Formats: sequence, C-alpha cells, structure tokens
Amino acid sequence: MTTTWLERRRNRIDDIAGGRSLTSEALRRLRREPAAIVGGIIIGVFVVVAAFAPLLAPHDATAAFPQLQEDLRPGSIPGPQDGFPLGSDQLGRDFFSRMILASQQTLLVGVFATIIGLAFGIVIGTVAGAFGGWVDTLLMRVTDVLLAIPSLLLAISVAALAASPSQTSVIIAVSIVSVPIFARLLRGSMLAQRHSDHVVAATALGVKRPAVVLRHMLPNAIGPVIVQATLTLATSILDAAALSFLGLGDADPGRAEWGLMLAQAQTYLDVRPALAFYPALAIILVALGFTLLGESLREAIDPKGRR
Repeated sequence: MTTTWLERRRNRIDDIAGGRSLTSEALRRLRREPAAIVGGIIIGVFVVVAAFAPLLAPHDATAAFPQLQEDLRPGSIPGPQDGFPLGSDQLGRDFFSRMILASQQTLLVGVFATIIGLAFGIVIGTVAGAFGGWVDTLLMRVTDVLLAIPSLLLAISVAALAASPSQTSVIIAVSIVSVPIFARLLRGSMLAQRHSDHVVAATALGVKRPAVVLRHMLPNAIGPVIVQATLTLATSILDAAALSFLGLGDADPGRAEWGLMLAQAQTYLDVRPALAFYPALAIILVALGFTLLGESLREAIDPKGRR
C-alpha cells in the first residue's frame, strides 16, 4: 500500500516537473487502461475492414454462385467450403463477402449520423449556453421533449415519416436522436465557462461577445462533447441496425447490411443459425469497442469521475 502511494506521488511530481498537458496526460492514462486498449483494437480492426472492404471481400455481395445454389434445399443451406469460409446465405451468395461489405455500410451510417447530430447539437448547445435567457429556456424545453422520448422509438418515428425507406432516412433518424444529448451536454459545459476567470477577463477587456464565445468558451467546453461522440457512435450503430431489422432501412434487399442480414436470417434460424449469429456478433463487438473506448476516454480526461 505504501509503495503504491509513493509511486503515485512520484508520478504526480514527475507530471508537474515535466509540464505535461492535459492531452498528453489523458493519452498516458489511456495507454495504461486495458479496456481502452481492447476497445481501440476492436475499433481499429473494424475501421480497417470497413475502409478496405471492396478489396478484402473475395466476391461480389450480390452475386449468386451455382456451386452454392445447387446445395440449397428447403431445409438445408450449405456451410463453409473451399472459397466460401462462412458458406452460403439463403440465396446462394457468399456470406463472408457480405459480412465484410456490410461493415462499410455500418461505419458510414454510424459516422455520418454522429457527425450530423454533433454539428446540430453544438450549434444548439452553444447558443443556449452562451446567451441564456429566453433563448436558453426555449431551446432546452425542446431538448427536454426529445429526451423524454425513448431514443429507439424516436428514431423509428422519424424513419417512418420518410416517403420510402433508404440509407439517408436512417442517417437522419439516428442523427436526430443524438442532437439533444450533445446540446444539453455542451450547454452545461458552456454555463460552467461563463463565469470562469479567462472569460471574465476577456469580457472586461472589451472583447466582443461572439469572440468570447467562439475563442474562449467553446474550445474549453467542447471536450466532454467529443468524448460523448465516441459513446454515441455505439448507440448510432445499434439504432441503425434496429431500423434495418424492422424494415425501415435501405429498401434494396440485396444490399449487405448487418441489421438487414439479421432480419433476413430470422426465417432460417432452425435451418442455419449462423446466418443470424455472425451479424449479431459483429454488431455487438463494434458497439462494445466504441463503448469501452468512450468510457475509458471519459475517465482519462476526468479521473475524478471514476467509481
């Protein structure tokens, strides 16, 4: 116990003497956190596979192969064989290639939905936190209404309003769900910055209000929002998969997407459970990776929040 305390004290002294920045200190904590390492590895593999999916997939996702189709039976779907590591799907297509190409669709939907939600959330949170008054009250009441609705139910409601299901409607629906989360978090950080010393000093020196907000308040309040974006990516991927599973995603049944593949596999669970197992496992692992990294990043930036 004494040795541990001495080591912590020595590390603290070294940090002060070395003048480490908050960013370098957070990265140092992340490198020592097993959960962050595991999450980073999962995310790294996922991003690489998604980015190079057309090169890694041995076959076209929509192509049906005679050698697989000839083994299709009402009660039998061919499993792994030469050239097809995961066997066939219900239409005689290479299931391994479809799994790889589906990762690209999942990454696109998750990233774009998070970016759009983050952008609108930053605008709303900045305006509400910087100006206060009736503007803050109005924006936060709208945010409260959106937060009162369960996220998946809100996403389903928005996606159902689209004239025809598509990948774009899924991105819009999932991004709307994340807007109030970012807005409320940034608004709270902005309120904490309004009475800080550097903001008061800038205001006393006659710096204009927009400059104070954009140069002094927003840069110091944006950190927790960026961390939340990592966690929201996991939620976005789950929500997008849920919408596709419910038939509110891309209308093209030939497109490889994990949620859609999981929905299509429900009819064949008693014939070949692997058709549902692999997409479900992929969704769980990717969501877990972003969650582990996001939680570790939150603790690294704010060690006082540790339990």
